[in-house]
Amino acid sequence: MRFGKQLRNSIYKPWEGHYIAYAKLKNILREDEDDETWTEDDENRFCDELLNVQLEEIAAFRASVFKSLEDRTNKVSEDLRDLAPEDGTAKEKVPAARFKEVEEELDAITNEVNELKKYGNINYTGFLKIAKKHDRRRGKQYKIRPMVQMRLSRRPFNSEQSYTPLLNKLSLLYYVVRQQLDESTDLAAIEPSDALSQTHNGERYVAHKFWVPMDNLLEVRTLILRRLPILVYSEQSSKGLESQDDPTLSSLYFDNADFFLYNQKLDRPDNSSSVRIRWTGELKSNPELALEQNVIHNGASEERRFRIKPKYIQAFIKGEYKMEKTIRKMERQGQPAATIEEFKHTVESIQEFIMEKDLQPVLRANYTRTAFQKPQDDKVRISVDSNLAFIREDSLDLSRPCRNPDDWHRLDVDFMDYPFSSIRQGEISRFPYAVLEIKVREDGVKKHPQWIEELMSSHLVHKVPRFSKFVYGVASLFEDNVNNLPFWLSEVETDIHKDPHDAFEEEEERKARKAEAELVVGSLLGTSKPGTSFKPAVSSPVPKSYMQERLAAEDRSTIASTDFAAERRISEPVAESSARGATGYGTLASVFPSFSLSRYAQARREREHSVALPPGVNKPPQLIKDSGPLQIEPKVWLANERTYLKWQQICFLLGAFAIVLSNASGNDKIRMAMGITYLVVALFAAGWGYYIHRSRRGMIIERSGKDFDNVIGPIVVSFALMIALIANFAFRYRAAVELRNWSGGNHSTTAISAEKPWTGKIELL
Repeated sequence: MRFGKQLRNSIYKPWEGHYIAYAKLKNILREDEDDETWTEDDENRFCDELLNVQLEEIAAFRASVFKSLEDRTNKVSEDLRDLAPEDGTAKEKVPAARFKEVEEELDAITNEVNELKKYGNINYTGFLKIAKKHDRRRGKQYKIRPMVQMRLSRRPFNSEQSYTPLLNKLSLLYYVVRQQLDESTDLAAIEPSDALSQTHNGERYVAHKFWVPMDNLLEVRTLILRRLPILVYSEQSSKGLESQDDPTLSSLYFDNADFFLYNQKLDRPDNSSSVRIRWTGELKSNPELALEQNVIHNGASEERRFRIKPKYIQAFIKGEYKMEKTIRKMERQGQPAATIEEFKHTVESIQEFIMEKDLQPVLRANYTRTAFQKPQDDKVRISVDSNLAFIREDSLDLSRPCRNPDDWHRLDVDFMDYPFSSIRQGEISRFPYAVLEIKVREDGVKKHPQWIEELMSSHLVHKVPRFSKFVYGVASLFEDNVNNLPFWLSEVETDIHKDPHDAFEEEEERKARKAEAELVVGSLLGTSKPGTSFKPAVSSPVPKSYMQERLAAEDRSTIASTDFAAERRISEPVAESSARGATGYGTLASVFPSFSLSRYAQARREREHSVALPPGVNKPPQLIKDSGPLQIEPKVWLANERTYLKWQQICFLLGAFAIVLSNASGNDKIRMAMGITYLVVALFAAGWGYYIHRSRRGMIIERSGKDFDNVIGPIVVSFALMIALIANFAFRYRAAVELRNWSGGNHSTTAISAEKPWTGKIELL
């Protein structure tokens, strides 16, 4: 199906006029015309329409709808608060129909959230599609796809992470309503999980997937090696473990011309499936092949598989072979009838599924896997896939097939190794990161081992929920054949490196949200225990700056003083309530601590709403202290350093002057005294400059509110120089006056003795 038709079929009627104008962009691009003239004005017009008009309009519309959904959710929260008992006292029983109305409103909000997500997906795909058409048509002069991908990566309308806070709140509201309606509620639904449950050999695992930058790969491997050994597959391989390389795995994925399995897996409806053939090593060495089908049931993944020889695969795909030889062999070996019947059922179900959907091999994923697992202990299974390459294996275009339709795989790839440089560029996609998958067995303990939690929250990895090799390979190599793209596709083109401190702060925030949700549920059920609330870590895995430590201390002290004052104001009502034995259990105030119904909270809200702001002044949506980590501009540091250098310049000038004056003094005591005086002033300037530099640096780091001005040093230096100059002038003037008075009192003339030869000296007679 062409994307234009897919776009028309995906339009949500209430938002019909707010989708990407795909046809208009095609007309501007003149894609259907043979005219090759494309001027810079045409390019500017197209880019302006695409990026400055349509992208901005769609992003603004999405933001307004999302804000409306948040407001509606907050309104539901207020309605539930009004329905709750006040201050623990009993009210008249609220009819169940009222809670049914609230539940219907929550259903309407949830449905619109789903529509908004679909809206973001189809527009995201549309922007990438039209950018690709532009580069194909006008790419000789202009290429805009990288720029479009960068702009899209900065927009949240196709990111599932932006929906998480709203979904968490909806989940909590659903829980409250269903508790009031006495319906069964799953506590695990309080915090939506992005992990996928998988079933292997009857055991259920929770799988988490991450991308690892290549420069972090060695550190990740060594971190895992401290806890888990590399998985040894056999005794023979263990003997040569020191010289053994990581195995190379290949997965050959199936799909049809409409990419039915791809679309199913991307949308993740119940009972979606994927089919692949997997083997280890090279096909020319006759490895053991496994034909696998992965089926999703209610968010859990189940894997069906059986072994098959390469010579039977083509016949099996066509339905000409049903594994009769293997079944007869199992019967000769005397295996249980139940095992044979289970094998027959697996073979028949997979073969029927392949023939019903008209599946064929379309994509090969080749990668090097390092597996970690304790021997005889599969509670934690970790794999790291690197050198990941995706190769087209389809024969969809019979005029230029990548694979011979009579063969089940490409024969040329069997004689190549990574990076497969001989394959044409459009038939291969090399993944720039390594893929880390962590599987933890579900054994009744929901909490993962501590080191697993630290690895998953560290800056070394980038979490990618629902990542699939099959989905990425199809999206990157068959973009012209599909009209839906995964939300994490644009992240491949961005830098996923994270600052260690930022990663730690994000994890602390996530733990706080999780603990808050658990506390809310526990307070409603009466199962919460004192002291179980979240306590932030004392220190980060990486050193924090003194500035941030000081700011955190100041914030804690401010909050503590505010809470103490508030506690004093409400201590008497609380004590009275405690004396009556009113615990508040079952009230909505215990579920939503921010919606307190106390007289103090009501008075505080009235004061906040009664404050009138001056005209043109709006209340900020977020405080500066909550807007992110504080940063100091370099010019602040440089200004402090320039001031210090100026003081040193004064020190050097005065010191040089003092030394010259002292050296030229001879027997002149006044000159020597003044030289020493200037040297003392120079030393003071040097010490004062260093002191003020360190003091102001500390004030900058602490974000102190103190005044940076300090006039003591300049005044001391100025007065010292002024006094020295005045004293110098006074001493010289006094000496000159005494000399004149002494010479005038004798009334003698100066003569040169004629009796002695001239010696260059003048004698006073």
